[in-house]
Formats: sequence, C-alpha cells, structure tokens
Amino acid sequence: MDTTVTSGEEEKVWDGGNRPLGASYGKLMMWFFLVSDALTFSGFLASYGFSRFKFIETWPIADEVFTHVPFFHGNFPMYYVAFMTFILIMSSVTMVLAVDAGHRMQKTKVVWYMFLTIIGGAIFVGSQAWEWATFIKGDYGALETKGGRILQFVNADTGERAALADFAKTIPEDRVNHERKNGVWYYEGESLPSFSMNEVVAGFSANPNILIRTETINEEGEKTLLTREASLKKIKDATLVVEGANLVRNEYGSRLFADFFFFITGFHGFHVFSGVLINIVIFFNVILGTYERRGHYEMVEKVGLYWHFVDLVWVFVFTFFYLV
Repeated sequence: MDTTVTSGEEEKVWDGGNRPLGASYGKLMMWFFLVSDALTFSGFLASYGFSRFKFIETWPIADEVFTHVPFFHGNFPMYYVAFMTFILIMSSVTMVLAVDAGHRMQKTKVVWYMFLTIIGGAIFVGSQAWEWATFIKGDYGALETKGGRILQFVNADTGERAALADFAKTIPEDRVNHERKNGVWYYEGESLPSFSMNEVVAGFSANPNILIRTETINEEGEKTLLTREASLKKIKDATLVVEGANLVRNEYGSRLFADFFFFITGFHGFHVFSGVLINIVIFFNVILGTYERRGHYEMVEKVGLYWHFVDLVWVFVFTFFYLV
C-alpha cells in the first residue's frame, strides 16, 4: 500500500486549515485554558475538603459566619450569599442570550445582553468585596487560648452570640495603638483590639449571664456551650483578644477556614473581575461594529465560555464553603 503523502496533502495538514472537533483555533485554546484552570480549582477545593475533614470538630459553621446583609442589622444566614449566587447565574443566562443573538447577527440584542452580563458581574464582585470587608472586621469578637483555640461568648438569657462590647468593662490602661494616625506605627507590634484581655475578663466575671462557647461541635451539630462554672475556669486559658479574621487569627474558629476562604474566593473573584474587564472590551467592540464587519460574533462565544466557567466554579465554591 502506498503511504506516500504528497506535498499538497502535507500543506493541507500542517497549514492550520484543519479544525479539530469542528472548533476554531481560538475556541480550542480557550477550552485548553478552561480545562487547566478547572484542574487548579479542583486542587484547591480538594485541599479545602481534606482540611475540613481533618478538623471537622472545630470547623466554623457557615450559617453562623455569613449572616450579614448590607444596610440591615440582624441575623440573616446565607441570604446575601444566595443573592450573589443568583445574580451570577442570571449573568450566565444573559451571556447565553448574547451568544445566541450573535449567531443570528442581531447586534442590538448582543449589546444589551452583554451590558446586563457586565452589570451582573460587577454586582457580584462588589458584593464579594463587601463580604470580605465584613468577614475581616467581624462583629462579635472572641478570645484565643494558648493552644490557638477560639472562645466565643453567648448570652444565656437569649441564647444568642454576645459581642465583647456587650459586657466588657472599660479599665484605664496604658495602651498604645500601633497605627500610623497615632504616630507609633513604626514600632514593633500590631493594631490593638477594641478591648484588652483585662477588660474582657473583668466584664465577663461581672456578668453571670454570659457563657463561653468553644470551637468543638457537639452531637447536635452546634458549638459546645459551657456552664458558668466551666466558663470561669476556661477563660483563664485565654491569652489575647481576637476581632474579625485574617491570615493569622480568626474569631469564627479554625484559622485554616479563613486562609482557604481568602485564597479560594479571592482567586475566583479575580477570575470574575478579569471576566468583567474582558466583557467590557468585547462590549465596546460590538458597539463599534467590529464583529459585524468580520461577519461573525465568535469572540462573544469565546468569552461566553469563560464566563460560564467562572459561574460553574462558583457553584462548587458556594457548595463547599456555604452549604456543606
């Protein structure tokens, strides 16, 4: 059998004219990128899952952490996160409609659907930034023991979390806050919490209705609430006051939770932010008629693949961090 390839056939094979899987070079490369990015997110989420399984007894309960809604005071567990998720999913719907309108060469519809997609992405990024700020600031405060465990406070009368400001006493002390505005920011040390250990302990001792809750989750799936006697004994193990969360300490519980939260949601937020910027560029190209002159809207379809990917990843992030 003659297997000789003629020069004409060779050129046809290697000149880029072939379309593997019926996809253009640009769409194929986008799929390669998305697959590699999916593997990256999978590794991050797998690491989160293993860490949570290892420290399952002390892992923060999402319903007790993400309870805030902008401009509203109260306990609204998961409401705002659900709203963010809805907005992002709806932006994926408008992106589908933009791609479909592009296939039909309907420029005006592509413009409007792309605009709605950009608005949805911007709302999500802004909401995530607000959520980060709220998570970092905290609103209750807690104590950390010598072993790095977190002690939270509960009002025995209402059964709800008690903030340090609800019972801590103000004691005149020589406390120098290491902040630029105080002129001592260049010294070693960090910004001081709102209350010192002495103020928290004094207030706790003077309020018999305040109890301590530990990180450990009991059989009912709730944090372990100590008796008053056990609380007075446990507070002696505390060494410092913790407010909010960062990469070193976390008032909500395990510091690993905060580390993973900042890293994974931040990495996903960067993807969404990048997607919004890319969508803006494509949006103006559509307005200028760039793709109309080319005779196709394949760029809208390619950026649509990326946008659907970040939406799909958020479904997994939402499930891992907020639902499970």
